[in-house]
Amino acid sequence: MTFTQAYLQALQQVIGQLDLAKVEQWIQVLKRARDNGNRLFIIGNGGSGAIASQIIPDFNKGGSHGKPKRFKMITLTDNMPWVTALANDISYESVFVEQLKNFAEKGDVLIALSGSGKSPNVLRAVEYCNSIGCETLSISGFGGNELSKIARSALVVPANHMGRVEDCMFIVTHVLAYYFMEGKDA
Repeated sequence: MTFTQAYLQALQQVIGQLDLAKVEQWIQVLKRARDNGNRLFIIGNGGSGAIASQIIPDFNKGGSHGKPKRFKMITLTDNMPWVTALANDISYESVFVEQLKNFAEKGDVLIALSGSGKSPNVLRAVEYCNSIGCETLSISGFGGNELSKIARSALVVPANHMGRVEDCMFIVTHVLAYYFMEGKDA
C-alpha cells in the first residue's frame, strides 16, 4: 500500500466514526442563531485558524446571498493588527477573549477549533462565552481533552494525527455550511 492509500484509508476510518448526530444538532444551533440575528464567532490557531478563516465566505456569502435570513459569522483570527496588539500588550492567551468582550452577547455562538484541545487562548474564549450565555461548540482531536470538557457541545475527532483531525474540521465545517448553501434551508 502506498503512503497516499494508507493516509486516505486511515482518514476514511476516522470519518466513519464521526458523531453525525452532533453535526445535525449543530445545524439546528446555527439555524436558530441565524434566525434570531445572533452572531457566530469561529476561532483557532495555526491550521485550525486557517479553517476558521476559510469557512467565513461559505456562510456569509454562500449561505446568505439571496436568502431571507443572513449569517453574521466572524472569525477572530484575521484582524492581525488587533490580534498582535492584544498578544503584545496583554497576552497571546487573551487574543480571542478580548475580541469577544467587544462583540459577544448572550445567544451568540462560538465555534472553537483546536486540534489538541489544549490551546489556552481557545479555552479562555470558551470559558468567557459560557459565562455570558453563548452556545459553545468545539471540534478537537486527541481523545478527551480540556476543550471537549468545557464546550457546551463537543465533537471529538477520533484521531491522534493532526492532519486527520484538521481534515475532519474541514469536512464538518463544510457539511454545516453546505447545508445552508445548497438550499436545504432558506
